[in-house]
Amino acid sequence: MYINKIKIASLVAICGSFVFTQIAMADIAIIANPSNSYSVTEKKVKKIFLGKNDAMTPVDLSEGNTTRNAFYKKVVSKNESQMKAYWSKMIFSGKATPPESKSDDAGVKVWVANNQNGIGYIDSSSVDDSVKVLLTIK
Repeated sequence: MYINKIKIASLVAICGSFVFTQIAMADIAIIANPSNSYSVTEKKVKKIFLGKNDAMTPVDLSEGNTTRNAFYKKVVSKNESQMKAYWSKMIFSGKATPPESKSDDAGVKVWVANNQNGIGYIDSSSVDDSVKVLLTIK
């Protein structure tokens, strides 16, 4: 009986980690206003979200968001605490301010759809006709 409980617990842990891995590995859509004709590369997106390129106005997801963490890890090669340190330094030096943030994909979509030069990122499964996908990050 005890061995069966261990097997079940192990199976639940394995399945749970598989589901988490699938969620964490979702594609990220870099989005813009549908009327925007700007094109981007991953390098341009990195510069925009680090405040080093003002061609477009970025909007961020709020801290702790899974898609935000994946975006910064994949595009900027920084984790959440490294991003906090980065923005603290940029604010203190007066070089840049962090992007405005929204609590979820829906908030980012509404903001981007209402801002001609807006750029944001969301889970690719959240894309709809209100925004245009400029780039997909795998």
